[in-house]
Formats: sequence, C-alpha cells, structure tokens
Amino acid sequence: MSAAPPRWLPLLVLGVGLLAISFGAILARFAQGHGLPSLVIAALRLGIAALLIAPLALWPSGGGRPRPLSGRQWRLTAAAGACLALHFAAWISSLEYTSVASSTALVTTNLLWIGLASFLLFGERPGRWLLIGSAISLAGSLLIFWSDSQHQSAGSRPLLGNGLAVAGSWCFSAYLLFGRRLRADLPLPTYLGLAYGSAAIFLLLACLGSGLPLTGYPGAAYLVALGLAIGPQLLGHSAYNWAL
Repeated sequence: MSAAPPRWLPLLVLGVGLLAISFGAILARFAQGHGLPSLVIAALRLGIAALLIAPLALWPSGGGRPRPLSGRQWRLTAAAGACLALHFAAWISSLEYTSVASSTALVTTNLLWIGLASFLLFGERPGRWLLIGSAISLAGSLLIFWSDSQHQSAGSRPLLGNGLAVAGSWCFSAYLLFGRRLRADLPLPTYLGLAYGSAAIFLLLACLGSGLPLTGYPGAAYLVALGLAIGPQLLGHSAYNWAL
C-alpha cells in the first residue's frame, strides 16, 4: 500500500487546480464571442478532455488492463457524468446573461452545498471553519443577487444568469459527491476518462437534440475550446478529483 501524501500536498494541488479553473469563464466567454453556442462549448470541452485522457484511462501506469466495473460503479459513473454535463450546460449558459465575475463567484459556492449535502445524506457534522465558510458563501451569494438586480451593467438578464450559475454549482457538488464514492475504488485516470467521457456523450446528445452542429465555426473558436479542455478541465478539474 502506498504511503499517504503529506497534508499540505492536496491543498497545494487544489490551489493549482483553482488557478487553472479560474480561467474557465474567461475562455468560455471568448468562445461565445467566436460564435460557439454554450452547449457546443461544453461538449467540445468535455469531449476533447476525454479523448486526451483516454490513453491513460485505457492503459494504466501499473500495466495490464483495468478491472471491469461493477453494475454499481457503472450507475455511479453515469450519474457523475450526467451531473457534470448539467453543470457545464447551466454554468456556461449563465455567461450569456450575467457578468463573468458574478457567474464565477456563484458557481464556486460548492463549499456551502457540499457541506449541507454531507450532513443531510451522510450525517457528517460540519466543523467550525466549514460553518464559517458556508455562512460567508451564503452571504456573498445573496449580496451578488441583490447587487446585480440593482445594476443593468451586470448583464442582459442577471437574475437568470445568476440562477443558472447556482444550478451549475448544485450539479457540480453532486458530481463531486459521486466522484468521492467512485475514486475510492478507481485509479484517477480511469475515473476521469469515464466521468469526462460520459459527460461528453450526454452533451453531444443534447447538441444533436437541439440541432446544434459541432462543425463550421472559426478556427479560433476550436483553439479556445482546446484551451478549455487542457487548462480548466484536465489541469483544474482533475486536480480537484485527485484531491478527493
């Protein structure tokens, strides 16, 4: 059994992941400026990331083939992928209606929702610092909603955009909770390949159902999508999943 990492290492990795994720909203807004619909941005981000991680997922570093998944693991994987797909669909769409700052601040209120869900679902009692952080997160969210409702410069429909960002935070919180269960039994590359791949499939089906093509956009739009897949997704979100 490998030794547990020092306590500071997950915090360092989370810091790097947070830095990478912080560019996600800006890059997504650039992609929208190049004519990419929000659902297509989400599908390309997850699809490219799944393709890039696939070799590591299919051929783990330890050698040999990965073990077959149980029925429970497949169900959890599908649930995690669906939550991740809904997260990106809601959050990237929110950038069409509200400011980058408001959307980013609200979609990262996971501390509040995960703490609440962990208490209600698993009976995990929150510590003092979690309660303080949750209170600050809730107060900040309410302040953003109030502030955006008073200023027209916050976006074309700031309340709708802020609501989508919060919904995206709920979905991402659920994704992390499912991932916490799966990561206990799966190597990180395998889990990432399954989660990103299943989310990409859900988003591709949503694009097809909405009549949104994946081709025919400017080359710069695809470069931005590639940047989203490599930076915020593979580096940022993967760091979060490793820390779990």
